[in-house]
Amino acid sequence: MKIVKLSILFTLLLAAASGCSGAQPQTPRLQGAVLHDCPDSPNCVSSQSEDPDRHIAPLEFTGTPEEAFARLRRILAARSDTRIAISTPTYLKVEFKTLLGFVDDAEFYLNAGKSVIECRSEARSGYWDLGKNRRRMEEIRKEFNPRESAVHK
Repeated sequence: MKIVKLSILFTLLLAAASGCSGAQPQTPRLQGAVLHDCPDSPNCVSSQSEDPDRHIAPLEFTGTPEEAFARLRRILAARSDTRIAISTPTYLKVEFKTLLGFVDDAEFYLNAGKSVIECRSEARSGYWDLGKNRRRMEEIRKEFNPRESAVHK
């Protein structure tokens, strides 16, 4: 029975990814202090989205913005599924590789004026991500600020 369930899940994931190029975006998506909107597909979350199905809270911090962004960089660098592709003092573009080899793209923008780090994560290919991008961002939130992670579930 377990093999049947795994086969069905694998088939669904392959079907979701079919027909997608999986090409890496060539330029950072950040435009000023605004991350691009999520597409209509349910494989993206963003702290700047007004759509309740795609909205995720930004990472809140106390202390200096530089310390907060450095903490986020350390958390991301320690993850085995993560590659930091672009790093500036206020912006990170990150690639996450799933167990099945799919790549998801994420962005983090340090909004020092609001004491938050805006975040966005999207499956690079496919239509449905089974909620993986949201779960991963919540894992990062939990590591970033363990006391506040329960509030944003």
